[in-house]
Amino acid sequence: MTAQGGGGAPAGQETGRLDVRVANLDCANDASRIERALRALPGVTSLAVHPQSARVDVSYAPAATSAEAILGTLRDLGFPPRTGPGAPGVPRPWKNPKVLASVASGVLLFAGWLLSWAGGPDGATLTLYLVSLLVGGYYFGREALEDLVFARVVGIELLMTVAAVVAVVMGEPGEGAMLAFLYSISEAAEGYTEEKTRSAIRALMDLAPKTAFVRRDGREFDLPLDQLVVGDVFIVRPGESIATDGEVLLGTSSVNQAPVTGESVPVEKAVGDTVLAGTINAEGSLEVRATRAFAENTIARIIRMVEEAQERKGASERFIERFGKRYSPAVLAAGVLMAALPPLFFDVAWHPWIMRATVFVVAAAPCALVISIPITLVAALGTGARQGVLIKGGAYLEALANISVVALDKTGTVTHGAPEVAAVIQVGAEPLHSVLAIAAGIESRSQHPLAAAVARHAEAQGIQRATVTDFQSLTGAGATARAGDRAVYVGSPRLFEARLGIDLGPAREEIATLERAGNTVIVVGGEGAAWSLIAIRDNVRPTARAAIAALRGTGVDRIVMLTGDNERTARAIAAEVGIDEVYAGLAPEDKAAKVRELSGAYGHVAMVGDGVNDAPALAEAAVGIAMGAAGTDVALETADVALMADNLERLVYALQLARRSRRVVRQNLALSIVVIAVLVAGAVSGRFTLPVAVVGHELSEFIVIASALRMLRA
Repeated sequence: MTAQGGGGAPAGQETGRLDVRVANLDCANDASRIERALRALPGVTSLAVHPQSARVDVSYAPAATSAEAILGTLRDLGFPPRTGPGAPGVPRPWKNPKVLASVASGVLLFAGWLLSWAGGPDGATLTLYLVSLLVGGYYFGREALEDLVFARVVGIELLMTVAAVVAVVMGEPGEGAMLAFLYSISEAAEGYTEEKTRSAIRALMDLAPKTAFVRRDGREFDLPLDQLVVGDVFIVRPGESIATDGEVLLGTSSVNQAPVTGESVPVEKAVGDTVLAGTINAEGSLEVRATRAFAENTIARIIRMVEEAQERKGASERFIERFGKRYSPAVLAAGVLMAALPPLFFDVAWHPWIMRATVFVVAAAPCALVISIPITLVAALGTGARQGVLIKGGAYLEALANISVVALDKTGTVTHGAPEVAAVIQVGAEPLHSVLAIAAGIESRSQHPLAAAVARHAEAQGIQRATVTDFQSLTGAGATARAGDRAVYVGSPRLFEARLGIDLGPAREEIATLERAGNTVIVVGGEGAAWSLIAIRDNVRPTARAAIAALRGTGVDRIVMLTGDNERTARAIAAEVGIDEVYAGLAPEDKAAKVRELSGAYGHVAMVGDGVNDAPALAEAAVGIAMGAAGTDVALETADVALMADNLERLVYALQLARRSRRVVRQNLALSIVVIAVLVAGAVSGRFTLPVAVVGHELSEFIVIASALRMLRA
């Protein structure tokens, strides 16, 4: 629970903000009750109720109301605020009013049936049935009336309420009570279903420890996580979860990042490396400086984004909601016509047709149909987040399932994004050790990424950089400096041949071979001769080839590379990993244009990049996917889908998850439609009684829920 004061109000006015998780918030009807009650409070300026995450976000004017007044209203409504971290949970069954009401309704119904079977007084039997109906129907009957009165909505609850009341009026109190009891079971189970879909959020919340072992002012002690501030130094012992995002100050260890990124292999961490909240330290002890407070660390942001994503509806979910709002009133109207027209025009008895219409209203109620999509999408979004795939909403999950073309940036996506020296080849008289020492000395003065690769390689080989003077950058070609009394050049082959007039001779063939393999070749030389060739390559990620092959297995038709690199290098990399088409030398706006062109030619395109340089192309694609987004603010915010790990296999998983979700949705829709059709046919023909229709209706609902919850499996 957070309460804040601050901006957002007109000049001169103060605005308070309350963001609180509440218990017992299970559905849209509960959200509507909260909205009506809080909007009636003076001073409430804005309000958002999130049923999927059981959160209430209120902005208010402190001069007119207070946080305590808002919290008190929530408590009075039956939605008590929660304190401390953790997702809201439903009460134990024996403390849950809806469960207790359903059980009481069932007991009273059974007592009424026993009394009737034993030949007891009719008045006592009727009383038991009526009390059973009132107790069982209290919650959904109240929801039905509130929706009708306040929102002018005819919902499923109203269909059930009308059917139960009509059954009693027509002399069938036992059937009305049975309807109320059976439907109350689904009402009681609703909270536990929501609890199950929130399990992914709870799993994320449980990743971070409750306290951090902090060093402050020369003392070491456990500190509650919400009191940790940026700059605090905390100690992570072997086997512990890392409290918040930070930078390693002391120690080395391997860290299991799978809970956040989905990576299966632990990552080595040393001084200067970044660690993420919720990841698990292995064998060593680490001292870490906090770079983010608990409320803003990677885990907290992922949780917030997943909760927001679960509230965003996909196109199919919005369609089903609109369909339900029109369908339920149509069912009620059809039931009225079925009850009235045959007796009025065909001289048949009123009672059987009214009962038949009542059965029809229950049989045609679209409960299973309406919940088939949202519960599946919510479960899928939570599961994806647990596996290191953050999908920003149901619309993007649905779009992922339709992807036919995947466009990949090269640098940092297919390759590591950090050039490395692949080979050093001697072509002159100067010894390699001496050449690397001089090259490292010159390149250490340069800001070019290729220069950094040469300097890193020399350091890794244990070669000390030579001292150089008179360094000069040769824009677009290389660099030069003096090593002792010699002028040395480091740069492209073109620098040596076109500008320096040095004949590379037999080295040309070696250069061509290296470039065909996707290397960038640097020549080192001086005194009118080339000494060595340094081949530098942005190496392909180890999982790239297998991941691209697996993408085809998900149903992707074409895989395309869009890169700003030169065509020769791009084609070599593409051939190595199995990419179909290459478009090289592209500026960011060119990539966006190419995505637009691919969309027109092939259909739905997903663009995979780093979330920064590729922003125009990511925005142009049907789904923009940022890879390696863990700890990266821009990527987390801008992409439609964020793959937390630098691993293309997470992309394969995202597509598989989306397609599995679509499959489950279609199965649930088909089952719901078949059940409704069978029940309606039985109701219209008079073959089904009210209890049969209710049992069929409820069974289909529970089957659909169980089917949707399959998406919680990773």
